[in-house]
Amino acid sequence: MSGLVIEKKTNRSREESPLSKIILIILVIVFDVGAGWFIQNALSKGFTQLIVIVGIITIMLNLIFLLPKAYPFRWMAIGLSFLILFVIYPMIFTIYVAFTNYGDGHLLTKEQAIPLIEKATYLPEEGKSYSWTAYKSESGEYALWLVNADGETFIGKPGVEIVPANAGDPGISEADSSGIPASLDGYQRLNGLVAATDKELPNIKFGLEGIQTIQIRSPSEAAELEILYKYDEAIDAIIDQSNGDIYHNVNGTFTTQDGKTIKPGFRTVVGFKNFIDFTTSPALRGPLVRIMAWNFIFPTVSVLSTFALGLAIAILFNDKDFPFKKVIRSFLLIPYTIPGLISIIIWRGMMNSEFGVINRILGSTIGWAPRWTTEPIWAQIAILIVNLWLGYPYFMLVTSGALQSIPADIYEAAKIDGATGWQSFRRITLPLLLVAVGPLLIASYTFNF
Repeated sequence: MSGLVIEKKTNRSREESPLSKIILIILVIVFDVGAGWFIQNALSKGFTQLIVIVGIITIMLNLIFLLPKAYPFRWMAIGLSFLILFVIYPMIFTIYVAFTNYGDGHLLTKEQAIPLIEKATYLPEEGKSYSWTAYKSESGEYALWLVNADGETFIGKPGVEIVPANAGDPGISEADSSGIPASLDGYQRLNGLVAATDKELPNIKFGLEGIQTIQIRSPSEAAELEILYKYDEAIDAIIDQSNGDIYHNVNGTFTTQDGKTIKPGFRTVVGFKNFIDFTTSPALRGPLVRIMAWNFIFPTVSVLSTFALGLAIAILFNDKDFPFKKVIRSFLLIPYTIPGLISIIIWRGMMNSEFGVINRILGSTIGWAPRWTTEPIWAQIAILIVNLWLGYPYFMLVTSGALQSIPADIYEAAKIDGATGWQSFRRITLPLLLVAVGPLLIASYTFNF
């Protein structure tokens, strides 16, 4: 008897041709180059956390697509990448932000804030100022016609020494009625409005570095401006070039010893300072506690009230002998058919403190009406009332269907055992109902939170 020969079959679905392998490697290389470019740019701007996440995703995708043993994960690679980038990273970043000074005035990274600070300029006491007119060549280069306080005129170009010039000189057209030439040796005069709104002009230094440079200071003035602030990396401080003041880094804000600060600040880790401030500062703790309390009260009361009212109506109409229940039930579903935005506008008009129908009725019957829109407590009650109107039809429909699945024999047996209506509801209806409706209650709470 010949032995049984078992031949191992290769999984053809996992076999790859040389061409497909080459294409895959090329695609991985292209992705890696793109990821490297992104990481390099993010690094220059200080986005450390994002760099780590992109690096992890890049390494993961390389392993998945290049290692044969990781072949099954290829079908999950894109999903895993988006999971890390859009779910895990925001969670980690949110936790990180809790331990930083991230907020108004500290939205930028340090690498972004310092260049902005160093853009500030000032006019030294010995600095000269000029009125200016801008010119532009066909190649997009700029030039300035400068007039000082004594009426002397000059031409300024980027990277070229500023030299005296007069209208009518070679290459310069004659002056018009305002004393300004129309063209300068290939440069055409710009309209005043165009020049004043040009975004490039204020950033250009006209003249030769080390000798004399002029920058535009305002729509009517150009001056020998100098950099006001300079960052000293050795001492991690900003130095004011005009008076020598030193601004040290204090929790993400450059601050002098006498308390002067420079804006903008930057993000930095402050440890547990935010939590300490929250627990010790009444100015923070009071409002935040009230806000957090309302954030829990609103969904809790909304879900319980809409569920209770919807269930009560469903139980009421579950009685087969209830008259006109189909017609009445149709009317009770009206809030569910009207768009919520329209219902809210109608309720806002009805609850108007001065002209609303609700306040008019209450004022004429009991002589008092709440201030729905001006008093915080009544405003919150009004929100809960409107949300009850919008939400009860949903639970009325859901519980009506769930009640039909509860056998009537159970109630008959409970009645024979002497159970009251409340006992039947608490021990039979509600437990069986929550099996079906429980997940919907949780979803509704999440939606309202």
